[in-house]
Amino acid sequence: MRTTQSFNIAQTFGVNAPKGLTIEGFADDGHPQIPVLTPYVFRQGLSSVLAFLRQAGGDAFLLTGPTGSGKTSLICQVAARLHWPVQSVACHGRMELSDLVGQFVLCEGSTRFVHGPLAIALREGHLLILNEIDLMDPAELAGLNDVIEGQPLVIAQNGGEVIRPNPTFRVFATGNTAGAGDPTGLYQGVLRQNLALLDRFRVLQVGYLSPDDELGVLETCAPSLPREVARLMITVANEIRRLFLGEGEQGAELTVTLSTRTLVRWARLALTFRGAPQPIAYALEQALTARAEPEQREAIHRLAADVMGDLWSGGTAP
Repeated sequence: MRTTQSFNIAQTFGVNAPKGLTIEGFADDGHPQIPVLTPYVFRQGLSSVLAFLRQAGGDAFLLTGPTGSGKTSLICQVAARLHWPVQSVACHGRMELSDLVGQFVLCEGSTRFVHGPLAIALREGHLLILNEIDLMDPAELAGLNDVIEGQPLVIAQNGGEVIRPNPTFRVFATGNTAGAGDPTGLYQGVLRQNLALLDRFRVLQVGYLSPDDELGVLETCAPSLPREVARLMITVANEIRRLFLGEGEQGAELTVTLSTRTLVRWARLALTFRGAPQPIAYALEQALTARAEPEQREAIHRLAADVMGDLWSGGTAP
């Protein structure tokens, strides 16, 4: 049994919170499944995640939003600060429920049952994160319904083994859609999910960071990048996102977006190639536009050139 510990929310997460407001986590015992703590800017959705950790009430928790908006990292960085072990699974179209529960494997000439991430998380009280859940077959996911509601997991293939849920077991999921399919066609392989499963989820829409918050991220991840260059990069990123999300008059005009993840990559590459001809343009191509269609690559570069001005053809120093 792991030792619990109370954490002050304002101090632990660096947010404005009522004085004395706390949440229960665990003492740091060096558990290998505790995520690595990294700098992270916590947003409004933090309160919803913490409320779920306090009391799941027979629910699971779905975070949905555009690619690279920080859905998985939000959960992992909360867990890192509360020393809460995580079982993280990357879902895909060929995944079966048995991959989550466990299966027999051949080991040193004999077979033995190896528990999967769902069984381990349920037994040990870890967080189970199902990343890109909308890529998985809804018929397979239906096997989670009873477990989410707090029922024991019965593993028939292991002699009817029964695993009762640990009180600290929680189920999180992330997806680029909210389970109703992808009408944009941007996220290949996404499947419409079963309504009975979705009815068991609380849902949080996660968007991109505000410009000020992203500036803080760049200052942490690329501290030698001039502040003015960082601000211009963020302006470019937000304009690309606007066109990707269809917020312009003509709807979605781009099929690629510049996420916070890609923004950090762009900034770091610009510093790596500093001193070379057009380092910002070259870095943007490697970070994003080399995988865009030719017309969109040209449009993004024109947009960036308009925003960056002389920096586009020069170096990274303003």
